[in-house]
Amino acid sequence: MTVNPVDEVFGALASLPRRQMLSFLSQTALSTVELAGRFGMSAPAVSRHLAILQNAGLVSGERQGQRVLYRLNRDALLNALAQLASEVDGPLRTAPREAL
Repeated sequence: MTVNPVDEVFGALASLPRRQMLSFLSQTALSTVELAGRFGMSAPAVSRHLAILQNAGLVSGERQGQRVLYRLNRDALLNALAQLASEVDGPLRTAPREAL
């Protein structure tokens, strides 16, 4: 069974810590250790969250020396939001007002 990319994005966004990480990564690129320090989490826990965000295409990592800097992939986030809007726009337009 193939997972819909939009479902994967919103599954990744279902976690408050991951949404908070995206907020930090929207400002600047950060390493796992830097994110761990900001969240009071262990580096392995942050790494697991980052793997989910990466699998959803929401962040990308770039190796710099011995560390990897992670950045928000704004296009992936905006594309998922646009896809969601297009999926619900049709049903919302045709639904009777009383049903909304």
